[in-house]
Amino acid sequence: METRALGSQGLVVSAMGLGCMGMSEFYADRDDNESIRTIHLALDQGINFFDTADMYGPFTNEELVGQALKGRRNQAVIATKFGNQRSKDGKFIRVNGTPEYVRESIEGSLRRLQVETVDLYYLHRVDPTVPIEDTVGAMAELVREGKVRYLGLSEAAPATIWRAHKVHPISALQTEYSLWSRDPEDEILPTIRELGIGFVAYSPLGRGFLTGRFKKLEDIPEDDYRRHHPRFQGENFQKNLNVVGIIEEMAREKGATPAQLALAWVLAQGRDIVPIPGTKRRSYLEEDIQAPNISFTAEELKRISDALPPSVVAGPRYQDMSTVNR
Repeated sequence: METRALGSQGLVVSAMGLGCMGMSEFYADRDDNESIRTIHLALDQGINFFDTADMYGPFTNEELVGQALKGRRNQAVIATKFGNQRSKDGKFIRVNGTPEYVRESIEGSLRRLQVETVDLYYLHRVDPTVPIEDTVGAMAELVREGKVRYLGLSEAAPATIWRAHKVHPISALQTEYSLWSRDPEDEILPTIRELGIGFVAYSPLGRGFLTGRFKKLEDIPEDDYRRHHPRFQGENFQKNLNVVGIIEEMAREKGATPAQLALAWVLAQGRDIVPIPGTKRRSYLEEDIQAPNISFTAEELKRISDALPPSVVAGPRYQDMSTVNR
């Protein structure tokens, strides 16, 4: 698989990464053995960029990723996040960006991942009660100590990105981006391109909706959090099926699956963009990994963008949008 640079500090990763969140929480049918096999298959197929966070599980996803990468650490670029503070029983406590919590969090992540250094360390959400300069300043200390190689932000607003980047170079900004979440095109992508920051696109398949696997709410297991997601509910679900229908039609014309077309579209938006589709099944990974082989003409890209403008999607990205874009 081709590689792409994230930022200008030296971080280079596979053009597509693997999101590991759903292996441990939020999505149904947890299977640690299959998840580990999926991570190993990703490595075998040239994917070296793995995304996790301390809050996933909580805490157990980092342990799973650490277990899977044990003995193959030199093949992997590990990205993890802190800032969404949760208790061991899963209760959400607060968004925490205090310098003290920065240090507490990295020690826990290093232990769970069984590594001495995290390759890319993100602030998962911006704490509005702590100046971003203080949070990133503490993260920069971890770089100097060798506990972290590169720094990232997740769901940060342009002004925050500028302020953070002045304290220490930010290598990557992670935000949701896909054919049904195109908000970053307005301000985020222009900002990070001006600063030379890479972009990591999470949920590039719309939490699985863009794959075409869900035709009705009952197709989603009862213990899956997507049942409570605004875009998966009521009239929004039905309206968004129309979006999927357009993708399915275009995918057939390209001889691809809807998932492959959706991922290929994200990849085509710039070589500074790395999507991290999440899956815990080897079969889905085998499908996704073909996406970089799909190319588009300029006319095809325009047709896709025109057919699926940001306004076509029904429902907000989250039930509560107050913690994003700060």
